[in-house]
Amino acid sequence: MDFTPTEEQAAARDLAAEIFADLATPERLAAAGTGADAELWKALCAAGLPGAVEDIGLLGLVLLLEEQGRVTAQVPFAASCVFGVLAVAAHGTAEQRDRLLPALRQGSAVATGAFPARGGVTASAGGADSAYGTTAADGTLTGTVGWVPWLRDASVVLVATDDRTLWLVRVADARVEPVELTAPWAAGRLVLDGTPGERLGGPGGPGAYEDVLAGARTAFAGLQAGVCAGSLARAVAHTNEREQFGRPLAAKQAVQLRAADAHMDTEAIRVTAYEAAWRRDAGLPYGTHALTAAWWASEAGKRVVHAGQHLHGGAGADLDHPVHRHFLWGRQLDAYLGCGSEVLQELGELITAQGGAYDENGAR
Repeated sequence: MDFTPTEEQAAARDLAAEIFADLATPERLAAAGTGADAELWKALCAAGLPGAVEDIGLLGLVLLLEEQGRVTAQVPFAASCVFGVLAVAAHGTAEQRDRLLPALRQGSAVATGAFPARGGVTASAGGADSAYGTTAADGTLTGTVGWVPWLRDASVVLVATDDRTLWLVRVADARVEPVELTAPWAAGRLVLDGTPGERLGGPGGPGAYEDVLAGARTAFAGLQAGVCAGSLARAVAHTNEREQFGRPLAAKQAVQLRAADAHMDTEAIRVTAYEAAWRRDAGLPYGTHALTAAWWASEAGKRVVHAGQHLHGGAGADLDHPVHRHFLWGRQLDAYLGCGSEVLQELGELITAQGGAYDENGAR
């Protein structure tokens, strides 16, 4: 394994870091509310970063998302790239790629994903007047997904049905109800009632569900690594500047140990996300590795953002303090990636099934 970024990956990461540093300031973040920062999203798209993900791979995307997480930049970058650009590029038909990818690359279309943890969405094939054109793969979808990240900013949503197939649905064709989350992600409840959809890849295409889900887990784990790194960096700066009895707080052993634990947790999230992404880009099975990254991001990420807030002392209790955004994002990512015990159960079942009728990515 070699996680050293390629020249293209490093250039994209550095460009993203520069754009995020210039535009994702605390003042602009506060003004964005629960919607995406349109100017920031326009700058990222003008720089060609969403489209570059096809070339720099999932590992490159993880590097970009780390930079977003460091400043909790208010844009649907992870969702649109993993559920849109990468999903369509890897599993769409040639016609779907030609039709959908240009807008997704340019950012004029924003995608998100609805992958209900316990099912609840069914599809009836055929008989639909799909907005995408009537083909044998078209159908209608029925069901409700409690909350979908960035749904109110999206134009298309990739919906997973109970039989583990993926359908493209125009957000304009569905009913979207506002939902308030811990983090301001412009989320919504997705209500489908005979809603027209188009199957990603058409009939067949086994493995798309498993690949897209594993890719999303890896990408959002990378985002969590950045959130944790940003929270810890703020805590380190605060404890070095803040003095108590004539000495910086950072000189106290208890503070040092708390920060060291948070640093190790952040590195564990980062390296497991890197490994899962590297394996995907290398064409290797990575389902168990994505679950491992998700577990670290959920469990360790929760510890790190709590530590970052606690190390700020009374200032960490200020809801307007920048570190509080890291806390909110960290807890939301914890909820999105899943309860740690549930992730471990799924990981154990997947490992057990590897010798049976499933491959490592969980495909039948």
